[in-house]
Amino acid sequence: MIKLKSHDRYDYTAITARSDYSWPGGKRLAVYIGLNLEHFAFGEGLGAELAPGGPQPDILNYAWRDYGNRVGAWRMLEMFDAMNLPASVLANSAMYDYAPDLMAAFSARGDEIVGHGRTNSERQSALSPADEEALIVEATEVLTKAEEKAPKGWLSPWIAESPVTPDLLKKTGYDYTLNWCMDDQPIWMRTAHGPLLSIPYPQEANDIPSIVARKDGAAAFADILIDTFDEMLEQSKSEPLVMGIALHPYLVGQPYRLRHLRRALTHICRCRDDIWITQAGSIYDVFPKKVDA
Repeated sequence: MIKLKSHDRYDYTAITARSDYSWPGGKRLAVYIGLNLEHFAFGEGLGAELAPGGPQPDILNYAWRDYGNRVGAWRMLEMFDAMNLPASVLANSAMYDYAPDLMAAFSARGDEIVGHGRTNSERQSALSPADEEALIVEATEVLTKAEEKAPKGWLSPWIAESPVTPDLLKKTGYDYTLNWCMDDQPIWMRTAHGPLLSIPYPQEANDIPSIVARKDGAAAFADILIDTFDEMLEQSKSEPLVMGIALHPYLVGQPYRLRHLRRALTHICRCRDDIWITQAGSIYDVFPKKVDA
């Protein structure tokens, strides 16, 4: 029988055949917002596009992305405050130099700051192991100094991993990763330096694949969030689940998309008494630590 190449980070288990547990307060569905705060190099590197980019410097797409930091993220912060919603802020370390007041505003709310590389203008998967480790260490040191505590979690820019990324994250002191979207429950992964928790981070309830890749409209993306929530709330009667909501201010911070996002979040908040609205780091804190990895 053919033996396929494997990552060997986790074993297959059906979600219907695992040990049962509940989230704090006996809740069955945990919901968290993953808000990406990103900065991009001008005239070079990677970046999502509103329209096909021309020769560099690509003013249209650079300025469109920068709208998220200058306007969109502030509107989203106002909305989160009004709705009493916490967030896990997935932050490029370059944001502390570029928009320190924005980072301070989210930190002042008590939002969790999650490592998200140095900038989304690069992919760590393209680096040597030594250079990738240096990237992770550099980004971590910036966040640790600014927040006066080390981040617990990491999301790679562009979800880019090398074969050793989980090992390097655990070696650097990370407790969890958001890179793997294979499950609706947290899963312990094996690394060379001990277990690393994979917390579900969505690629469907995520505005980049939806709006940028599939060209979904604002109403359609809001409906994706609502339908995902309603279905997972029903499914969670059988198994405890995690629903992440992945957002980028240069996308959903645009006025017409923000209005539809507010509609979706309002729908979710109506069920506040039945769900655990939380942060990714809090999911790590309460998840059972007894592991076989």
